[in-house]
Amino acid sequence: MEVQFDGQKMLELIYELVNIPSPTGYCDQIISKIESYLTELDLPTRRNHKGGLITTIPGTNSEKQRMITAHVDTLGAMVKEIKANGRLKLALIGGSRWNHLEGEYCQIFTASGRTYSGTILMHQTSVHVYQDAGTAERNSDNMEVRIDVKADSADDVKNLGINVGDFVAFNPRAEITESGFIKSRHLDDKASVGILLYLIHAVKENKLQLPYTTHILFSNHEEVGFGGNSNIPDKVVEYLAVDMGAIGDGQTTDEYSVSICAMDSSGPYNHRLRQRLVELAEKHGLNYKVDIYPNYGSDASAALQAGYDLIHGLIGPGIDASHAFERTHMDAVINTAKLVYYYLLSPMLDD
Repeated sequence: MEVQFDGQKMLELIYELVNIPSPTGYCDQIISKIESYLTELDLPTRRNHKGGLITTIPGTNSEKQRMITAHVDTLGAMVKEIKANGRLKLALIGGSRWNHLEGEYCQIFTASGRTYSGTILMHQTSVHVYQDAGTAERNSDNMEVRIDVKADSADDVKNLGINVGDFVAFNPRAEITESGFIKSRHLDDKASVGILLYLIHAVKENKLQLPYTTHILFSNHEEVGFGGNSNIPDKVVEYLAVDMGAIGDGQTTDEYSVSICAMDSSGPYNHRLRQRLVELAEKHGLNYKVDIYPNYGSDASAALQAGYDLIHGLIGPGIDASHAFERTHMDAVINTAKLVYYYLLSPMLDD
């Protein structure tokens, strides 16, 4: 039975996911959401000690297995210091840039479970006061969080329960447009998480029999480099990371295609698996691009760096303005979902 790929439903699922705060290290809420989703499908789930979630779909062949990953963790921050004026200094989690964060709304999560809203601003924001408002460097010393409460001193802030080490999440500002785009922070990598959840539902709903037992890992430490590098069953032969395709000068990837990675900063991905993915894309008429990402690493490359002997690959929807105000189109989401689907039904390289 052929699966129907409803792009609007996938975008709506992605929209729901990006609105669940999950900076690296603070992913329990989104992991629990995915856990509930999979439980409703009668799929087994287990959490690894790092907090990532693994589910398994049995296949005809259980002696040779596959693993697919997407990561739920996003860029974010922690409270680094409570300033004398009641503002907060931040330490960034992952690869954010301060100029991408200026003026952004955020949430601060305290250890006691309280949540406060705020805005990330330059200390020298007011042009009526600071002559260097436009030229001062955007860095950890000059950027601060203005909390939306009456708190004009460090003691006021501490009395709210806010402390050093509290997590800070950036407002995604998600929107689905009539033209088929979704624009939001954190499409890296919640676009791929939504794609995998959609496919898992389709496999169950259509009672599809996969040729190989397949493990799906929703990892939660990818943005800091060690998301999918553990808890890989011994029988796994092929490992496919589904993550964003980077767009920019010198890249072939666009917002309408599935990107197939040939190499990133960790080195080349498995050449034979990359060629198989290209063959599947061409056979099924998918829009695809092959690219090299110079400043990139994935769960799959982390697994090899951890010493696992695997055939590894990386694909994902093309996403514009990565690690900032990201955007992709329904077409890229559909093309990625189709390529993952056809890959799941294809023979392994050595069969």
